[in-house]
Amino acid sequence: MKITIIGCGYVGLVTGACMADIGHDVLCLDINATKINNLKKGVIPIYEKELDNIVILNLKKKRLSFTSSYKKAINHSDIIFIAVDTPSKKNGDADLSSILKTSQSIGKYMSTNKIIVEKSTVPVGTFKFIYKNISKVLKSRNKNLSISMVSNPEFLKEGSAVDDFMKPDRIIIGLDNHDLESIFDEIYLPFNRKYNKIHYMDIKSAELTKYAANAILATKISFINEIALLADKLGVDIESIRKGIGADKRIGTEFLYPGCGYGGSCFPKDVNALISTAKKVSLDAKLLKSVHSVNNAQKEYIVDKVKQVFNHKIKGKRFAVWGLSFKPNTDDIRDAPSITIIKSLIKSGAYVTAYDPIASLTSIIRSNYYKEESSAVEALNMADSLIICTEWKEFWSVNTDIFAKNMKQTIIFDGRNIYSPKKMARNSIKYYGIGRGLPLKIK
Repeated sequence: MKITIIGCGYVGLVTGACMADIGHDVLCLDINATKINNLKKGVIPIYEKELDNIVILNLKKKRLSFTSSYKKAINHSDIIFIAVDTPSKKNGDADLSSILKTSQSIGKYMSTNKIIVEKSTVPVGTFKFIYKNISKVLKSRNKNLSISMVSNPEFLKEGSAVDDFMKPDRIIIGLDNHDLESIFDEIYLPFNRKYNKIHYMDIKSAELTKYAANAILATKISFINEIALLADKLGVDIESIRKGIGADKRIGTEFLYPGCGYGGSCFPKDVNALISTAKKVSLDAKLLKSVHSVNNAQKEYIVDKVKQVFNHKIKGKRFAVWGLSFKPNTDDIRDAPSITIIKSLIKSGAYVTAYDPIASLTSIIRSNYYKEESSAVEALNMADSLIICTEWKEFWSVNTDIFAKNMKQTIIFDGRNIYSPKKMARNSIKYYGIGRGLPLKIK
């Protein structure tokens, strides 16, 4: 089938490339001409495992193409997926400005009936907003064309997005015209051969399903983080607790890892958007507000620990930071805990040397007190302490000798609990994790 994808960001590019890989004729649009020119050459703007290979393969097979022309993209197909960004406004609302521009452009250039598919994460009722704006432009053109609205939210995890697309545990399709079901059965046919993974529902339910899914995962993270803080106060090891409760099948182990907070493009903005949506219908989303508050406080928790250990005298101290991205296997730094931690350290007069295998903060943190190194060992040079913000695999099994050989003081603040406190103690390393049985009073 011919398919158009509007937006070549994370969701749009992964969706477009993977749909091409299962045999569809896909044209992806982005208004950034430089990005499009690079994509035509197989140059990928994001880091995502296997994505570059899929893009290059399907470019060669001519199943995947890119354009910056709205007219060309909209006339390519009668099925248009909208995958543009919907970031948070200052008040927590989802910013629908890109949705508005896209809708107006569709209305401006469409010449045949279209099926418009929401792939972006959008507030409940956005499909009416899209329909209204397309219809308004069509009316100004004196065009009487049909618009069918569908919601098909994505459930891609950064770092495993290709695998998530190719091996979905469910496919949510929201529509009010059930005659369209056969079209989406065909689009997603390769994923339904063993059993049907498509869940059809109304459009508003599909829109809310996406928000609810991310909110409950964020809730699990904030819950275990709060229990970890309690464990710190009581001198209890959160790892034992995590394994104990995770063994309960009703709870499970996924997203039950304490640390220095969640980040990324989804959880923070989607929790905020859901809080904002609740407020508009006079509902005080107390639990979601707490999830958001706990996460923000968690990002500062390590800094509080650092200040306590150094007796609030960190001015002039040098800190190594391992990991900048909000999670491993991605270069995404949006709302990453590392940003909060590093900025707080610099504000207190400390020097920071950082290392990440993929990500960089140089576009965000511009300071003479901040420097990025090309290796983990280089970042340790003469550091008074190491802070781990991202659990990249290369950090897990390092020889502990490198700490004594390169650091001024062997003090580690482990924001992802990747090391054993007992092992660190045996190597004379002063170690502070998140809820690892080492009580430390934080004011």
